[in-house]
Amino acid sequence: MTIDLIAGATLHPLVLPAQADAADAGEFRELARIRNLIYRELTGRDEQDLSPAELLPLLRSRRERSTSVWTVRLDDEVVGRAVVDIPHDEGSRIVHAAIELLPRVWGRGIGTAVLPHIEAVAREHGRSVIQSWVEQQAGDGPRLEAPTGFGSVPQDHVARFLQTNRFTLEQVYRVSRLDLTDETRAHVQRLLDEAQAAASGYRVVQWTMPAPADRLEGYAWLKSRMSTDAPAAGLEVDEETWDAQRVTEMEQRVAQMGRTILVVAAEHIETGQLSAFTELGIGSDRTGVTHQEDTLVLSTHRGHRLGMLVKCAALLAWARIAPESPHVITYNAEENRPMLSINEAMGFHAIAYEGVWKKELK
Repeated sequence: MTIDLIAGATLHPLVLPAQADAADAGEFRELARIRNLIYRELTGRDEQDLSPAELLPLLRSRRERSTSVWTVRLDDEVVGRAVVDIPHDEGSRIVHAAIELLPRVWGRGIGTAVLPHIEAVAREHGRSVIQSWVEQQAGDGPRLEAPTGFGSVPQDHVARFLQTNRFTLEQVYRVSRLDLTDETRAHVQRLLDEAQAAASGYRVVQWTMPAPADRLEGYAWLKSRMSTDAPAAGLEVDEETWDAQRVTEMEQRVAQMGRTILVVAAEHIETGQLSAFTELGIGSDRTGVTHQEDTLVLSTHRGHRLGMLVKCAALLAWARIAPESPHVITYNAEENRPMLSINEAMGFHAIAYEGVWKKELK
């Protein structure tokens, strides 16, 4: 059903196609193109580009959450999209939402007209909190400080839109990049040697997805702790339940997207418990950007330099998987000083910032 927004602008619920290259997938392919264009214009970078085939598995509803997608049209031209993810975790009060429009159509009231429809979806599912991750354009003007005391974002059009609509900035993420050079790898090898000396009770294990059967349970537990052990500031975070089935379903999506993900973990030798892990991922183009995905050290195993151990071991192993990838991109909460210190020691440097915003529905 088409929803009228403002004069000439409409909102269209999107039915996902069976395949990205299907005859009826034209609107979806256009949405994927516009999505990439929006991110490029906002960030000045292209590492968030996804082909239609890569994007499609990410937008499908799954056992742990439902996803709704709309295209935004202005005079029959696709100019943006809206996405709402509804977690199925027990007791959840939240939805994750995004309104993404081409900058050239900002200021016309389109985003303001879309927002009530997102709020209606949240209320229909009994949710009272909307949370949104937004990377803003770099700027030299006034900035808005995070209430954590760590990090800030530009006080720009995006921030004014969110504040006008009663969103509050809760947290800032740092976007960091590490250039993959021979000099970098030599430096990382030295850091790995130091970390191994401090982690004598642990050994490094690794695999390229899918996980070996004997690692599924331990890997699932580590993934579940990402929702409880990472800094969350004033955000609402559901405790996620991960089991072998959820890991397998995630790995199937990775395969559908044509991605390769390396998992490197630290195993506690005495107990056999996986105690820390990190992931590096890349698309089908092995000359593209590498993404550092989840990284975590279990709280009961901190103090042994396991974060440095797994991250350095992963980076050195990655040279055999994607030797032509030029750099690694990673996102970390600004108050996550232990992880930022590891990144900085390895040579990562900040290139951008992302705000995490929250709105309490009345």
